[in-house]
Amino acid sequence: MIDKLEFLIALARERHFGRAAEACGVSQPTLSSAIRQLEDILGAPLVERGSRFKGFTAEGERALEWARRIVGDTRSLKEDLVSMRRGLVGHLKLAVIPTALPMVSRLTTAFTERWPDVKMSIFSRNSSEALRLLENLEIDACLTYLDNEPLGRVATVPLYRERYHLVTGADGPLRSALKGRDTITWREVGRIPLCLLTPDMQNRRIIDHLLAEVGQTAQAKLESNSIMVLAAHVRTGRWSSVMPRILAEALGLSDPSIAILPIVEPEADHTIGLVTTARELRPPLVEALAVEARRLAPQLGDAG
Repeated sequence: MIDKLEFLIALARERHFGRAAEACGVSQPTLSSAIRQLEDILGAPLVERGSRFKGFTAEGERALEWARRIVGDTRSLKEDLVSMRRGLVGHLKLAVIPTALPMVSRLTTAFTERWPDVKMSIFSRNSSEALRLLENLEIDACLTYLDNEPLGRVATVPLYRERYHLVTGADGPLRSALKGRDTITWREVGRIPLCLLTPDMQNRRIIDHLLAEVGQTAQAKLESNSIMVLAAHVRTGRWSSVMPRILAEALGLSDPSIAILPIVEPEADHTIGLVTTARELRPPLVEALAVEARRLAPQLGDAG
């Protein structure tokens, strides 16, 4: 039964019978047969029938919710029993939004110092991708925004507040306009050519919203889904971007050739935190990570 539920989750993830079968290491006829057997067991059609995958029926969507819960609990049970025999061991997978990548090392380093037998994998993903991976049990937790867009049914641990700064060459095109300035307004930022993350990133949507509040639109002359690309352009001294100070510093943008000005009017911040599935009994690895996050949070404070 569990293997059939695993197949259902894989189908939801891949949205394609062939790719789902490949991901599960079985043939497509084997996966299709297992789904039909599951429908017989549950007494309801789960998949919209056709020559290709079209989606789930209403009963299929509900079955998928239960499948994620049952499979997740089964994995948690196995992990719990292993930890009773061998201590905390295993493999933790985290998805992290780009602007939180500089902070994740604080959490993972503290965690692995306490639990050295745990292996960790970190994936850079936008917020919606991270939540999708969490929902489909492909990762154990994610670091993302907690207070800007709906998260769904999850458990959270707030870590720090992210604040926004204009990052630009101190001797670049804005040199005279910024001379003697300690801050800059969002209205002024809206008139500056910028390099920014792509619109699928929640950080970009936050920036666009803040600019819209003051009647401005981002003058995005360059967009990328890579923070390294933005940093490389700012480092030339000819480009400007908007990012949290800690991100700019982690990217090597804190030397005297770079000006970092807090953006005000309005002053805005958003909470970054650890997100896990909402279960009464969480896997020991996930619970230990949440404990470490709660321990670390007071040290991070307003680090963003």
